[in-house]
Amino acid sequence: MSKRILNIVTSTKGETSFSNQLSKAVIEKLLNTNPGSQVETLDLSKTPLPYLTDSHINAVYTPAENQTEEQKAALKFSDEAIQTLVNSDFIVIGVPLYNFGIPAVLKGWIDQVARAGKTFSYADGSPKGLLTDKKVYLSIASGAIFSEGPYKSYDFSESYLRTVFGFLGMTDVTTFRVEGTAIPDFAENALPKALSSVEEFAF
Repeated sequence: MSKRILNIVTSTKGETSFSNQLSKAVIEKLLNTNPGSQVETLDLSKTPLPYLTDSHINAVYTPAENQTEEQKAALKFSDEAIQTLVNSDFIVIGVPLYNFGIPAVLKGWIDQVARAGKTFSYADGSPKGLLTDKKVYLSIASGAIFSEGPYKSYDFSESYLRTVFGFLGMTDVTTFRVEGTAIPDFAENALPKALSSVEEFAF
């Protein structure tokens, strides 16, 4: 059955980006296991979503019938980003590790799609994610090694992304890592090792 794959790019390095290369391998496996699927690429490195403004926040908490034209315009990017996410079955995100966290453009996208009444709700008195039945694949790239060892606690990317996606209802999250790309003893084998982990994974 045909599926929709959303490929989110956040690295500025294009084809040489380790996170992009890892995401490409993930997408190829998804296409092999889901023939006929469609891929939509959202390159946030080239077209980042606007950061939140006061107009956006006010519009979110204003009933649709009372929104001004300015408020409707402020929600345009959020509405489009949410609809794209809703339409997707698989979400593949390239995540270069910047200063122990995610790129600012990815945080900007998350702020646009994490929206009360649209992607999560407190209607029953407790938070409930509204985006279910989706699979998320994280392609995390880092110069150092963060999956284990002394720097493991320094990585705030995976823990944050798992938390925020889980809050939105997307609890099926798989992480692939290409790491040690700046360490001489590990750099040469970093990408091949990461690609092997994708190849061996049962999608």
